[in-house]
Amino acid sequence: MIFVFDAYGTLFDVDGAAREAAKTDPALHENWAALSADWRRKQLEYSWLRAITGDHVDFWQVTAEALDWAAERHGVGKAQAVTLLKLYRALPAYPEVPHMLDRLRAKGAATAIFSNGAPEMLRDAVASAGLAKRLDTLLSVETAGRFKPAAEAYGIVTDHFGCAPGAVTFVSSNGWDIYGATRFGFDTVWVNRAGLPTDRLPRQPGRILSDLTELA
Repeated sequence: MIFVFDAYGTLFDVDGAAREAAKTDPALHENWAALSADWRRKQLEYSWLRAITGDHVDFWQVTAEALDWAAERHGVGKAQAVTLLKLYRALPAYPEVPHMLDRLRAKGAATAIFSNGAPEMLRDAVASAGLAKRLDTLLSVETAGRFKPAAEAYGIVTDHFGCAPGAVTFVSSNGWDIYGATRFGFDTVWVNRAGLPTDRLPRQPGRILSDLTELA
């Protein structure tokens, strides 16, 4: 059994940086959620546009540029932005993640992350959340130089494990990621935390869960 997880929004709470910053910064008390939503939206939009055009940079630069846009929109200063970026390197894992990974590994499954995130971003996030010993490997699209949902990005997983796509259960909270992974041939699990409608796309998720508790 091979279980491969997207990182941001799936294992790690992408709102965690802004929420944590707001605890000690009164200027963020009212708008941290809107700031975080715009930051995430631009982060994804920039990754998709760069995948389409071939203007690739690593995900850390994309993340910083997305924050720069969101910060300007919400009147966030440079010092606040520096704090937010620092906190993004240590996003909290969702509460059920450690136990879920432990249960999968107890069943003999291999566990991995496959993410748009740059390798050093993933190492920092995993170490901060205490997940290093619960994951066999961290895989980044930087090996291919193109962001998901490009097919060559998903091929990093099958190349690493030396397996056919159908041998991999891929888990993501992002509908667009699930579409790309299903199209590639992975068995897919969509973690639909927000209770959203299923995307109107040719490939549908293999399974839909409300969180990761049910996975193991």
